Amino acid sequence: MGAIIALYLLRMDLSVISLIGIILLIGIVKKNAIMMIDFALDAERNEGKSPYDSIYEACLLRFRPIMMTTMAALFGAVPLAFGSGTGSELRRPLGVTIIGGLLFSQILTLYTTPVVYLWFERLGAALRRMRGDLTEPGATTAAPLPEMPTSETQG
Repeated sequence: MGAIIALYLLRMDLSVISLIGIILLIGIVKKNAIMMIDFALDAERNEGKSPYDSIYEACLLRFRPIMMTTMAALFGAVPLAFGSGTGSELRRPLGVTIIGGLLFSQILTLYTTPVVYLWFERLGAALRRMRGDLTEPGATTAAPLPEMPTSETQG
């Protein structure tokens, strides 16, 4: 959305080159959300934290790496967007797409990912209650596996 808005504000066409920038944006934004969700799920499963506490900690601890990746891509696109010379008319839409898309999507991702994570957690809890399954998510209800015979017991 931010890429298209940036192109519109600067009166540039949506071209194949700007579509390449949008594909790059999808990869960066997806990676950032996965990094946050993966950390939250790990804290929830291994440390026994509540979904709210785990996503809050993930937001705090993953903010710096997410911003470092975003800023590296953003500053790398500045010469593309503001450069002049031979071929700049081809590179400029790519730079504008990357800068506009990163600014918009980063703000949106940092705010919406925790909300969507908690919403899906509540939806999962409601579905478990409807099924009558009152166990914690991630808790195993299967019987433990039998021990494998060792060389000492085979004797």
